[in-house]
Amino acid sequence: MRSRDKSPLKDRIRLLSFALYDSGETALGAILFSTLYPLYITQHVDVKTYSVLYGIAFFVSFLVALQLGKFADQRGQRKRLFVLFSFSVPLTCLLLFLSFKHVELNFFLYLLLAIVHQQALVFYNSLLKTFELRGFASGFGVALGYVGSAGALIFLAPKLSLPYAFLWLGLIFFLLALPSALSLSEPEERQRVKLRDVLRDRSFLLVLTSMILLMELAHTMIAMMGIYLREVYGLSNAEIYRTIGLSAVGGVLGGLIWGRLTDKLSADRLFPLGFFLWSAFLFFIYLTPKSFVLPLGFFAGFCLSHLWTTSRVLLVEKFARGDVAVRFSFYSLSERIASSIGLITWSLLLHLTQKDYRLSAILMLVFPLVGLLLYLFSNRRLEVNRL
Repeated sequence: MRSRDKSPLKDRIRLLSFALYDSGETALGAILFSTLYPLYITQHVDVKTYSVLYGIAFFVSFLVALQLGKFADQRGQRKRLFVLFSFSVPLTCLLLFLSFKHVELNFFLYLLLAIVHQQALVFYNSLLKTFELRGFASGFGVALGYVGSAGALIFLAPKLSLPYAFLWLGLIFFLLALPSALSLSEPEERQRVKLRDVLRDRSFLLVLTSMILLMELAHTMIAMMGIYLREVYGLSNAEIYRTIGLSAVGGVLGGLIWGRLTDKLSADRLFPLGFFLWSAFLFFIYLTPKSFVLPLGFFAGFCLSHLWTTSRVLLVEKFARGDVAVRFSFYSLSERIASSIGLITWSLLLHLTQKDYRLSAILMLVFPLVGLLLYLFSNRRLEVNRL
């Protein structure tokens, strides 16, 4: 049940707890999922095999989340499943440590960890519905997520190596997840969910598709920014790290700003700004000279924080009633689809332009433009349906 306690102290504790969880899961993703384990396992497993199996794990995760989401929305068990899967993350990290000498078993447990982690995120996001200031809760979480990611990469990553990294990362995640497990509450609404009704909700699917089109840009930028800076501007590694580091500063500041503005203006009004922000970013990376690369890095983080802050609040405000867990299952899948399609599209554009990075970047403008059209069309459908 949503807490009716108006104590400012308890409200602050819940906000901080929610944000600390975001920080913990972002640090886990930055070090283990993005860096340490892929570098380790691809010494034993072909990169293509790793990529396929990792992709299959996320599809399985989506199917599992749909079924568990239906159960949680109907029975009011989102908080319990959030706690179950959150505490399963450090437990699976312990199993990864113990099985490290057995490569096949270890890889299987890693894929299991990816599934468990995604389940925890689905139910974590569904608890956003319990906040009155959802924008600030989301934005504060994004801000501390950037702090956690940057801090982990700067201070932890150079000192960690497998298998002991499993223990340290599992412990850090547990400590940062514990406040949420103790303080967050279950959303009040319950609903019997029929998946075919969600799939027939065309306004929801249009908005989700418009989100995917922005997420494609976001994930492509995250993955390829370092290469772009090296190839286009000839930056050294130190200069690249400085630029990406400044993007984290933009993310922290942006999360706080966009969170406050979301509560004041509503996510429905603020989210569409992202189509213009990302269009501007693509123009800037096409036109910006080397002397202005650092401000560009800051603006990149500012754009990213807008997307992560407003998108999940928009889902809660506009569509999620008692079926919030099921809706966030689709949201989780959309991020994975966006990541794959964005990188494939970028590779195709580089091939077609004969590795002209600037031209490839400006051609990506089609994503925010089409996304804006889909978003406007979804709003029109909602207005028609209300008549």
